[in-house]
Formats: sequence, C-alpha cells, structure tokens
Amino acid sequence: MEKKNIPVIGMMCAVCSANVERKLRSLDGVKDVAVSLPGRSAQVEYDPEVISLQQMKDEVAAAGYDLVIEDDRSVKEIEHRSFVLLRRKMVLAWVLSLLCMSVSMGWIRVGNADIANQTMLIISLACMILCGRQFYITAWKQLRHLTAGMDMLVAMSTAISFIFSVFNTFWGDSFWTPRGIAWHTYYDASVMIISFVLTGRLLEERAKNSTASAIRALMGLAPKTARIEQYSAETKQMELCEVPVATLGKGDIVEVRAGEKIPVDGCVTASDAGVDESMISGEPLPVSKQTGDKVFAGTIVKSGTLRFRAEQVGEETVLAGIIRMVREAQSSKAPVQRTVDKIALIFVPTVFVLSILTFVLWYFLGGSGMLPRAILSAVSVLVIACPCAMGLATPTALMVGIGKAAQKNILIKDAVALENLRNIDALVIDKTGTLTIPRSRDNLKEERGEGITARETLKPFAREAMQELRERGIEVYMMSGDVEEAVRYWANEAGIEHYQSKVMPQDKENLVRELQAEGKHVAMVGDGINDSQALAVADVSIAMGKGTDIAMDVAQVTLMGTDLRRIPDAIRLSNKTVGMIHQNLFWAFIYNLVCIPLAAGLPFLFGLDFQITPMWASALMAFSSVSVVLNSLRLKFVG
Repeated sequence: MEKKNIPVIGMMCAVCSANVERKLRSLDGVKDVAVSLPGRSAQVEYDPEVISLQQMKDEVAAAGYDLVIEDDRSVKEIEHRSFVLLRRKMVLAWVLSLLCMSVSMGWIRVGNADIANQTMLIISLACMILCGRQFYITAWKQLRHLTAGMDMLVAMSTAISFIFSVFNTFWGDSFWTPRGIAWHTYYDASVMIISFVLTGRLLEERAKNSTASAIRALMGLAPKTARIEQYSAETKQMELCEVPVATLGKGDIVEVRAGEKIPVDGCVTASDAGVDESMISGEPLPVSKQTGDKVFAGTIVKSGTLRFRAEQVGEETVLAGIIRMVREAQSSKAPVQRTVDKIALIFVPTVFVLSILTFVLWYFLGGSGMLPRAILSAVSVLVIACPCAMGLATPTALMVGIGKAAQKNILIKDAVALENLRNIDALVIDKTGTLTIPRSRDNLKEERGEGITARETLKPFAREAMQELRERGIEVYMMSGDVEEAVRYWANEAGIEHYQSKVMPQDKENLVRELQAEGKHVAMVGDGINDSQALAVADVSIAMGKGTDIAMDVAQVTLMGTDLRRIPDAIRLSNKTVGMIHQNLFWAFIYNLVCIPLAAGLPFLFGLDFQITPMWASALMAFSSVSVVLNSLRLKFVG
C-alpha cells in the first residue's frame, strides 16, 4: 500500500468534497480516502498494483473534478487563474442581473411587455452561458455518474426557470390566458441565483488558504546534492565527489563545509564544526559537534568542516518525517466539516425528490387543470431551495471574523482553527522565540557563559496571558530543547507548572498526542521548524509572526507581535465567530424548512389561498443570502 497526497481542482463546497471522497472510495484498490476542502487535497491510501493514479484521475475527472498528478502542473497557478476567472464571472453576472432586474421592474423602458420579456431572455441567456456555464457542465457530468451536488441544484433551478419563462414569453397568452391564469416570466430569478452563488463561491475562495507552500518550503530545506567519499580508479584512493542526494545510501561518508546544509541524518565521524540546529531544537546557539554525535538533514554548518556517516536517508530522515506529518495534517477534517459533508450528501437529492413530489401531487390530485400550478410549485421548490444562504453562511462569518482578528494582530487562516479554538483545554508552548525573546549576541562563546536572563527575556504580558489561560481552565505545558535550569527558571517566571527540557521535535509531537489520547483538545504554539511536527498534529496550531516561514505556513493561526494575550483573545473571537456560523447555518436550514412547504403549496391543504411563486421564491432566496451576510457583519461590532 502507498499513501499519497493529491491536489484536487474544482471543489467548491462540502458536496463537492463529499462526492470526490465517495468516488475515490468506490474504486478497487483504494483502501482509505480523506478529502480536505480547505486544503483542496485528497489523502489517498491505495494499492498501486490494482489501481494507478491516472485511473483515479480519469474517474474523478468524469465526475467533474481534476486530480493534479503531473509534476509539470502548478497547482498555485491553476488556482490563481480559476480565482481571477471566477471574479470576472461574478462581476459580469451582477451587471447582467441588475440589467435584467431593471427591465423587469420597469426601471428601464424597452417597449411593451413582449419586447421586455424578449430583452430579458437575451440578458439571462447571456448570463447563463457566460457566467453559469460551468454549473451546467458539472451538473451534466454528475448526472451521468448518478451523483448530485450544489451545481446540479443551481443548474436545474435556473434552467427550469429559464425554460418556463421562454415558454411564457412566446406562448403565455395563447396557453394560459384562455384558462384564466395570469402568467409571468422568471428570468430575474435565473440570473440572480447565478449571481448569488458565484458571490458565495468567491467569498469561500478568499476565505480558504492553501498550505501547499509549507510542504514546498520544507522540501527545499534539504540540499539537492551532497559531497561524499568515493574510490577513484585513476588515483586509486578515496576522493570527494558531488552526487545527487537521492543517490545517497546508508553508510556513505558525507562532508559538509561551513555555510552548507546537511543532506541526510547521520553520525559524526570527524568534526571541528558548529551546527545551527534551530530548525530542530528551536535554540539559536550553534551546537559544537563531536565524533559520535547525531546530525540532521536541513541543519546548517555554521563554522568548520563536518564529516558523518549517513544513517537515515530519503523518507527516513527527521525532516522527511516533519514533511509527512504536515502533509497528513492538511487532509484532516474539522467536526463541522464532517457534519456538513453528511448533510450535503442527502440535501440535493432530497430537494429533487421534494420538487418532483410537489409536481406529482398537484397534477394527480388536481388533474390537468392543475398543470400550471404543478409546474409553478415544482419550480418554486427548486428555486427557493437553492443553497445560496447555506453557501454563504460559513465564508461570510469567516471573512468578517478574520478581518476582526486582523485588527487585533491575529491572523486566522481557516475554519478548522475557528471550529477547534473554542474547545481548547490544553496548550503546549515552545520557549525560545515563543515565550521568551532571545538577546542578540555577536560572540556566542561569551553568551554561553552568561546568566539565564542575559541570554533571553520573558515576553511582555506573557505571565498575564498564561494566567488568563489558566482562568479559562486551559492547562499550559512548556517544551524546550534548552537545559533544565533555563527551562525551569522561565516556566516559574511565566507561571507555568508543567514543563520539559532537552526535548526534540518528536517529543513535542508525542506530548500533543498523549494529551489528545486523554481526551483533551490541544493547541500548539511555536515559532520554529522544530515545532512544525507538533503544530501539524495539534487540534489548533499557532505560530509567532516573527518565527520561521515554515511554522507560519503550517500553523492555522499566526500571532503578530510579541503580546501573548492574543492567544486568549483568539479563543474568545473563535467562540463568537463559530457561534455566528452556527446561527447562519441554523437560519439557512430554518429558511428551507419553512419556505419549501410554502413554495410547494402546503397552505392550500388547510384552506389558505397562499403560495410562494418562483418570483417571490427568488426574492426570498436573495433575502436569505443578504440576511446571512448582514448577520455576519455584526461581528465587526464585537469587542
């Protein structure tokens, strides 16, 4: 079995990710799949002897999505082009929608009613082709594979509204008028649905941040070539030769000079070198390496020359382990996402069933005389159930919440962090660069002989931040690669009861996992590459703004500045933002729960002559979306 993280292009909502995951799971040879919508990726465990990546790509492509398995395709460029195109479509859709609404409401006079309807026909057709074409293409692919998504619902509601309107435009008077039925066109409903859905998707795209750059940056830490000892047939003695790192084997003797990176993990055989291991230990001081000491891939020789025997190569190095952990973390799902996935799988089929059932009941209970009402009722159900509000519920709250956090110098990347921050009851924090500020020194040897407080100082308000976390019932654990004396001193200064010294990246990860095994929701706070492994497995990962780029890329939350009180601030904001998301989702579902029966004509069963028509359905659909946005904007006024 092999496990591979594959970028996925074309996922726009929870239904999409659920469909991709279901499609991959159905394939022979695929053991396990975890599709991440925020990460736009699929973590696939499969048997390469049974199924190939190309076969998976073909199957997913047929369903309307794209797996990026080619080395020469840039996911970043693809996503950028898609975003620019989406933005252009949204702007054009709103221009056409406003134009259509202006004609429909009589704000723009184009002639009599027939000419107005024909004008709206042309405008709405242009909007559907130029702005909504992808909805229909994806819906067709989903239909062929007996799946359904939001695109299917959007395509069906807009298409039926448009076709019904076209029929009324040319044959409305001859068909409906003799039957005494007033007829209308619903072109504005078609274009407004497209505009609102595109707006929701653009907001979602702006709210989602890809972390693929973190993987690329981590992989770039290891050099591409290495200098090793090889026997020369010409000189009949051992000589240094430069070879690709990929060709290194266990037992090879590698030489690294000052300013160069160590290519693989190994054991020192000869050295007068000082090695910067801050990416592993988090400590700023170079470590003097002696014979028998361990060295790690990606660390830098600051002075002297180092020779070592390669022991862990390829995927066995500590750096490769960090990369692997980060990659797997990107495919993990928040609880809210799993819930939405389950709902998404049944939402669209349920709406279709309700629409068909509405038509059948009206037609068979009322006879052919009720055919117009049956069509109107079925169309109304499809239009009013269009999930615009559901699509906007999360991204709008996120956008406002993220903006509010930015005002407080807290950069929150995704909904996963917001879902989990409010549940945190344990926090693991690094020392150097996170809890303390290292003092800069020109002479490192002199610094080694100085006192603890001369080497670093506690960050302002650190003690207050730790106190506030304890008051919220959050246990704080400090982990550091520094010596016991220094770690104990700064733990006492910060008011932290739990601490460990001389730890490696794996130790930090182990502590996070141990706390999680106890049922705790764990946040990890760090600033270095050495913290990225623990950051990857934590329920919430928090990086310092002045830390390494790797830590910030991996982390879901970045604190700008040195004020650690931003951690409890982030937790409070998480509570309010997630609460707003839940409110939005609640009202979006209530909206459908109340309005779908009214659109279907249920009041007639109780003697009430009332029904939501497609025209009113489109207006209510628009109102539901606007109400979600307005509700989310209340976060701006939260202290």
